[in-house]
Amino acid sequence: MQLFCSSLLTPPFSQSDFVLLLIPALLLLGLVLQWRHPKHKRLPPGSMGWPYIGETLRLYTENPNSFFSSRQKRYGNIFKTHVLGCPCVMITSPVAARMVLVSRAHLFKPTYPRSKERMIGPEAIFFHQGAYHASLKKLVQAALLPCAIKGSVSEIEQIVLRLLPTWENSSINTLQEMKRFAFDVAMISAFGNNRDFEMEGIKHLYQCLEKGYNSMPLDLPGTPFHKAMKARKLLNETLRGLIAKRRKSDEEESGGLLRVLLGKDQNKPNLQLSDSQIADNIIGVIFAAHDTTASILTWLIKYLHDNADLLEAVTREQEGIRRKLFAENRGLTWDDTRHMPLTSRVIQETLRTASILSFTFREAMEDVEFEGYFIPKGWKVLPLFRSIHHCADFFPHPEKFDPSRFEVPPKPNTFMPFGNGVHSCPGNELAKLEMLILLHHLTIAYRFSLSLSLSLSLSLSNKICY
Repeated sequence: MQLFCSSLLTPPFSQSDFVLLLIPALLLLGLVLQWRHPKHKRLPPGSMGWPYIGETLRLYTENPNSFFSSRQKRYGNIFKTHVLGCPCVMITSPVAARMVLVSRAHLFKPTYPRSKERMIGPEAIFFHQGAYHASLKKLVQAALLPCAIKGSVSEIEQIVLRLLPTWENSSINTLQEMKRFAFDVAMISAFGNNRDFEMEGIKHLYQCLEKGYNSMPLDLPGTPFHKAMKARKLLNETLRGLIAKRRKSDEEESGGLLRVLLGKDQNKPNLQLSDSQIADNIIGVIFAAHDTTASILTWLIKYLHDNADLLEAVTREQEGIRRKLFAENRGLTWDDTRHMPLTSRVIQETLRTASILSFTFREAMEDVEFEGYFIPKGWKVLPLFRSIHHCADFFPHPEKFDPSRFEVPPKPNTFMPFGNGVHSCPGNELAKLEMLILLHHLTIAYRFSLSLSLSLSLSLSNKICY
């Protein structure tokens, strides 16, 4: 079988089709947007670029690593710019990142384009802070903490065992197959293992919605955004029907996040949520749970291929676990996944090197003074996780893929693949669990080869039978 991974040739957050559509919109946006600030205040150093459009074109035409690193070298760990129609302050130091995300997080709210809020749903956890966000996060965490997902190991393993045979004797797109896997896991985490007849409809509508996520937000007939919004409306109706049915049901197997949001789990925090709030958060969790995980898994395969000795060592670790499972005539358990130290370090190093979450957007809710600089109210603030993860002061020889660096815990606030603070990703343990399970079966059952032409491909063939 062939796994085509052309997406690995570009930075993990580069979307060429999206950029081609984005640039004209920014030019139009520039006609009506201007940045202003009090002249007597000391702003961070940096360039605001061209009038109106700022440095957006440079951001999308340069290598993102070069864009950020060149400005950091020139201006320091905090600098200003103007991208995506907004004046921004970019920060590359762990201390500053902690200030924005943790110690003074109340001064910086999460910010997203309005079109993204419409697609996911305005009541989703991502778009809020304060009491509603805090209560909601407790519920989401309750459904995704290790104690809650331990029982999902066998279900995730069955997804893997159904998926891998479909790759045999065929050519596949690696990223799309990883999305397929991560999406099925996300559905279980959201709805439990209950097989409601609505599930296939929900999957189809969500996939239609996702196709328009990075499109131009033009709600006109025939546009991808318009089609996505139609799917979003139907998805909401389908979810509300399922929610109504689950409210009336007392079935214990109706688990997942939905059960927690409905307040049916007596061991979890209780919060009275409307059907609309539940639907928005279910869509949000599915969105967050599958896309980034799929990207990380794609990079994992690439890095393992590129490091043959490391792949061999990971395979030996997993074969040792496989022999134990065979002797005891059972499948994987949570405890087994806790005894994969090398594989876990490979995942950590992939999270650092690929830095799928390259930065996050915050918005100053009031004028903020920091390290002698002034951040005006309304300006966007971007902690650059990628720059921190690739800083030689914290990770020597950062360009080298070296899982052994995680034999010692990294310095505080230098490793933030899932963000930090109150808005950090609550599903990080689930993401790592599904990676471990997939790698277990992938490494013991297949071998890797790579061919590079116009695109990057990965070939796998059967290795052993057991």
